[in-house]
Amino acid sequence: MSDQFSLFDAPPVTDRLFFAIFPDPATAACIAERADALRAAHRLNGRPLAPERFHITLHHLGDHAGVRRDIVAMAGQAAEAIRTAPFEVVFDRAASFHNGGNNPFVLQGGEGLDALKVFQRDLGLAMARAGLGKLADKSFTPHVTMLYDRQLVAEQATAPVRWTVGGFTLVHSLLGRTEHVALGNWTLR
Repeated sequence: MSDQFSLFDAPPVTDRLFFAIFPDPATAACIAERADALRAAHRLNGRPLAPERFHITLHHLGDHAGVRRDIVAMAGQAAEAIRTAPFEVVFDRAASFHNGGNNPFVLQGGEGLDALKVFQRDLGLAMARAGLGKLADKSFTPHVTMLYDRQLVAEQATAPVRWTVGGFTLVHSLLGRTEHVALGNWTLR
């Protein structure tokens, strides 16, 4: 068997595109402290993510073999169409999502995320107008992943983590290399 791809083999998926909101550095440090405290309290073994990797995923634009420039162009068009004032987010709960063994342990929230949900929906509508309607996430569970662990932790209240969202980013994630590259940043106005 040859190491080359046949006509029917798809090239390996190496790249992910998504829209995200990143907290400011002070808030990311606060999330890191919260992750350490909750990890110790629940005796979790997973290591917290690096503070610069904490984010809220707004829309997943697919996993691809290489960066899809057509999707990047349409995503940029959608992002340029957004007209939203900065808004506050409040994450006041922690819980695990069941994921078959590599379970995300996340920050979640309630009413403190209403403006975020509206923003995510509006971005999805802009994506649809730009030709990316099939990639707009219709279901949205706002969260910030702190770490991954085999153990599941039930939802519980935690001291609120809040920040004012002032912008969003189109991210290129190099799969398997824990590396994020910003392809575009947009300021809320």
